[in-house]
Amino acid sequence: MRKLKEYFKGDATLWASIFLISLASFLPVYSASSNLQYVVGQGSVLGHFAKHAGFIIIGLGIVFIFQKIDYKYIGGFSKLLLPLVIFLLILTLIQGQNIDGANAARWLKLPGVPFAFQTSVFASLILMIYVARYLDRNKNKIITLNNSFLPVLLPIFLVVGLIFPANGSTAIIIFLMVLALLFIGGYPIKIILGIVGTGILIVAIFITIILKYPELFPSNRVYTWKSRIENFFGNDKNESYQVQQAKAAIIQGGIIPRGPGKSAFKQSLPQSSSDFIFAIIVEEYGYAGVAICFFLYLLILWRIIVIATRIESIFGTLLVVGVGLPIIFQAFSNMAVAVNLIPVTGQPLPILSYGGTSMWVTYMALGIIISVSRDIKPKDVPHNENNIKDKTNYEIA
Repeated sequence: MRKLKEYFKGDATLWASIFLISLASFLPVYSASSNLQYVVGQGSVLGHFAKHAGFIIIGLGIVFIFQKIDYKYIGGFSKLLLPLVIFLLILTLIQGQNIDGANAARWLKLPGVPFAFQTSVFASLILMIYVARYLDRNKNKIITLNNSFLPVLLPIFLVVGLIFPANGSTAIIIFLMVLALLFIGGYPIKIILGIVGTGILIVAIFITIILKYPELFPSNRVYTWKSRIENFFGNDKNESYQVQQAKAAIIQGGIIPRGPGKSAFKQSLPQSSSDFIFAIIVEEYGYAGVAICFFLYLLILWRIIVIATRIESIFGTLLVVGVGLPIIFQAFSNMAVAVNLIPVTGQPLPILSYGGTSMWVTYMALGIIISVSRDIKPKDVPHNENNIKDKTNYEIA
């Protein structure tokens, strides 16, 4: 046990949460991946199960690596990586691909790389780290629109704007999370309100141009967004096929669920192993499955709050909030879509959904949070260098 503690330092509860949610993902993914074999026509159930296991193992390795990196260096890495992710986002707009039946060209396949990846999820993580770094480095300065436009506002609009055409829901989530981070970091509220107004205006102009001149954007997603919003605010007859199937699966669950692997809707529900896996969880595991999902994500949220409030570094607090809250927001957005509380967004359920890029970025974010937690000083030890020889050798209760 002592040897394990030497390897897995930092927040013990968060470590446990990561392992629990990783283990919990296997059964629903195994069940729902039959959709990929029999409907999409890709691979076999066992093949997808093994692939998911590989994603999990690599993901846990990512957590282990990132929790060992001093989080103070991560901010500097974001400054170096931000131009790269902007370049990759431009490439994705130009030559993005559809993967596993997805109807948005949001995947990028680079020459010599054996797999495709979603640039938007990686870009969102880098952007949040970059904004946290900017807010920390300028905490004692008077921030104005003029002195903050080039270093922080321009990168925000570039990243969000490049993601928006192919993945509107992700762009909106990133935009909201950045605004929340700016607010928490003490960025002037007047400028934040100006950013909101500017963002709404840009989106309105963009959608108007595309609706009027659709030939300029042959792969645009605006009609899909329009259809989803109209279906959401319309009557039950106008509901999308996905929502109808998801609601039917959830109704079949409840108090007396069907049981593991016995979903009747996993074949007919599109993206049942990723975007709509929550509906399959409810159908097969009922209210108990819902309770477990909520418990696991609320447990992670609780540790995010604890770590963010106990770390003495302002950058540490902003970093934990910046990379942690999007995980929780994405999780509850996914659940809200399945029960038709919000329009369809195409967001996976973090870690529980089948997939590589999004899962690995989530693990990366969790590893960063654990790295921050390693720097929290124990409550019962005075905060001075003589009493703390190794500030990373502890665990949080």
